[in-house]
Amino acid sequence: MPEGDTSCTRRRKSLIRGSLGSVRAVILVVAATQRELDGAAGAKTLACGIGPVEAAAATARALAERRPDALLHVGIAGARGLSATSVVIGSEAVYEDPVGPLVPARVEPDAELVAAARRALPDARVLPIGTSAHVGGARACEVEAMEGFAVLRAAVLANVPAVEVRVVSNDVDEADRSRWEFEGALTRLAEIIPRLLGELAR
Repeated sequence: MPEGDTSCTRRRKSLIRGSLGSVRAVILVVAATQRELDGAAGAKTLACGIGPVEAAAATARALAERRPDALLHVGIAGARGLSATSVVIGSEAVYEDPVGPLVPARVEPDAELVAAARRALPDARVLPIGTSAHVGGARACEVEAMEGFAVLRAAVLANVPAVEVRVVSNDVDEADRSRWEFEGALTRLAEIIPRLLGELAR
């Protein structure tokens, strides 16, 4: 076996070609809630629950049971300095709740899946996405969600390539939640998921 040709690398190469032998590649689409999966009709999906603990447990279990060829993590997110319905592809997932060096706090997505996501969504921003169990807890990143690090960390440990894509619904510092644009963000998310799946499986 050539150096560096790991099983994850072989699986990723097969995914980008769009097939595994004669079997179509399987992409598992993961989101916190069922509503965020509305655009994934016909795909394998998982509503992993809200927050890092639920997301990590559910994703790890699903990956052990289903063993997909790749994982697409999607959802809505808060942000600072980005307008509602902006689309963000995660350059890394940053767990912002731990303090100290003993807890893993960063995980990078699969580079080829990021490239495929960028082809599908050329206007998307590519930025780190912070993960925190509470609203406003991600201070180091412009974009904040509650599950990304947990989902991508579970994928890394299961040797499954993964990428995170979010649609901004609100400014995380906006206290008036009636001004958060959930419906617009969810509609935009449902529009982009088919494009992502089409490109990831090419």
